[in-house]
Amino acid sequence: MNKRIKTAAEPEFSRNVLSPIALLAGLLMLVMGVDVDASTSRQGLYFGSVAMDIPAIMHQRLQPLTRYLGAGIDRPVALKLSPDMKSAIQDIAYDSVDLAYLTPVAYLKAHANGGARLLVKPLTEGKGTFRLMIVVKEHSPITSVSGLKGKVFAFGDRAALLQRAVVVDAGIKLEEFKDYKFIGHYDNIVRGVINGDFDAGILKDTMAYKWEGKGIRILHASPALPPYNIAVSSSVSDELYDRLKELFLRLNTDNPRYLKIIHALDPKYSGFAAVDDEEYDVVRELIKPFDLPQPSP
Repeated sequence: MNKRIKTAAEPEFSRNVLSPIALLAGLLMLVMGVDVDASTSRQGLYFGSVAMDIPAIMHQRLQPLTRYLGAGIDRPVALKLSPDMKSAIQDIAYDSVDLAYLTPVAYLKAHANGGARLLVKPLTEGKGTFRLMIVVKEHSPITSVSGLKGKVFAFGDRAALLQRAVVVDAGIKLEEFKDYKFIGHYDNIVRGVINGDFDAGILKDTMAYKWEGKGIRILHASPALPPYNIAVSSSVSDELYDRLKELFLRLNTDNPRYLKIIHALDPKYSGFAAVDDEEYDVVRELIKPFDLPQPSP
């Protein structure tokens, strides 16, 4: 069992009345993305997440879930948000947090480094997988991935390694593009391809289908990929693991209260399902050519 690594930014669980110094420290922690609750105790859990948005927005998305989990295990659950993906991986791999909301690649690195375990995966409109699509303008003369050589390509987030891995797996090396840029959200990619600023780009399947025949054409689809996930650190007991899993699997959109919790995290989510590590083998294969160094504490 790994020993929890305590950091200066980590909130103390205490039932004591807070002193002015403690109050000031708490305000600083909130600025850093840590959810502090004066009523919590040292028996509480820490919930981490990859940095998908600014801390204030991630706080809004995750707080309904942490409150639900805390009530379900009769222990407080506090947010400890990471500023970037490397920190999120370190936090769950080295037990600075007990559970976390992770990308597929972040989970694989946390599993390899610290034995993080999958708990559940979210379902999007009832589906437990997704695909990444290479798209071009609807009437583009490009009819194959090889036709992208010498063209300008749009990626989303620079940290989204899986996007680049899918493109390379499709048969084109990044250096074979004339240029490629990271332009953030999928909406930017759609707009850039339709406007002709980019010859092609990569989209999540739901976005690609939304725009297919409306200015966009799908050129290539990745294999079915596992989605984001909830993982736990190696220090979480089997008993607690089972209880947390039960609580996640109970969430469904038929219950109005649960619907609010699910849609706060992502409006397209429809619940959670069990997940196995083997489902992520496809991602392991895709990212092999990149062989990036693992983060260290």
